[in-house]
Amino acid sequence: MISALTKSERLMQLEQLLLAHPSGLRRSEIARRLGVHRATVARYVTELTGFLPLNEGDDGRIGINRDDYLSNIRLTIHESLALYLAGRLMTDRTDRFNPHAAAALRKLGQSLRAFAPTIGQHISDAADRVESSKTRRDPVYLAVLETLTKGWSEGRLVSLVHHSVHSGLDKTYLFAVYTIVPYAVGQSIQAIGKCPGEEHLRTLRVDRIAQATLTNDTYTPPVEEDMTRTLADAWGIWYSDSDPVDVVLRFSVQVAHRVRETVWHPSQEMTDLPDGRLLWRARIAEPREMFPWIRGWGADVEVMEPAELRQRMAAEAEVLTSIYHTI
Repeated sequence: MISALTKSERLMQLEQLLLAHPSGLRRSEIARRLGVHRATVARYVTELTGFLPLNEGDDGRIGINRDDYLSNIRLTIHESLALYLAGRLMTDRTDRFNPHAAAALRKLGQSLRAFAPTIGQHISDAADRVESSKTRRDPVYLAVLETLTKGWSEGRLVSLVHHSVHSGLDKTYLFAVYTIVPYAVGQSIQAIGKCPGEEHLRTLRVDRIAQATLTNDTYTPPVEEDMTRTLADAWGIWYSDSDPVDVVLRFSVQVAHRVRETVWHPSQEMTDLPDGRLLWRARIAEPREMFPWIRGWGADVEVMEPAELRQRMAAEAEVLTSIYHTI
């Protein structure tokens, strides 16, 4: 019994060891790290191959195929619902079909059927709706997203071709993925990272990447806290090296209650005015990113600060006036 337990522990150690080394390890390295003979490693690898997607490269390195590796996680019903809502929000916010999102929802639904059959069936039905939706099937987009994901997870640079809408040109980059985030504007997925040798971050819209290839060059991604601080003042994904800017908006009585119901930004402060209107204030890294949201409130919002944003809204109002021929 003790021998079997020790063997199980060794197999778990080997699994964790291979997960910690995405490029794989040779049998001699595994033997040294686990403190066992190479012949024992060979037996362990044979046993793990039965239930883990192991592969061995031409250089003798043994690794785990992360595309096929299944991680085990235990969730409460409330945690499951949180993941379901996040998955639905992601699929609703992007206009391209992602089969991985549908598969994740289906697995989540199936796992809940044993103790919450109604919710489990609802989530499974949602996976069917995602698969049958009219979102665009784009194999190039999906392949690019999968490559970026692998580069991020394994800390490997990605060689990519990105189309710039400003210049109209395709540019080739070596790119280190720091994070991948959904973005409501344009219903898109954005990759944030750096090119080697550059000081500033780049944000690349995934559906504008025509080609992505994983390289063997590695990088050290920043810790999550660093990216959180970088984006802390952003309205969405636009960041700045300068200090954040005070944005002050005045909302009409008609929409004040709707504005109060939501935390639009962590720094927001709201003040009720005597006439029923609402004064909303926040410190934003790049106020231009707020323009579509502000414009969506129409005449029920007035930009008080900053002056540049107020002037842009005034110019927008003049254009609308000319379009609708009103005085």
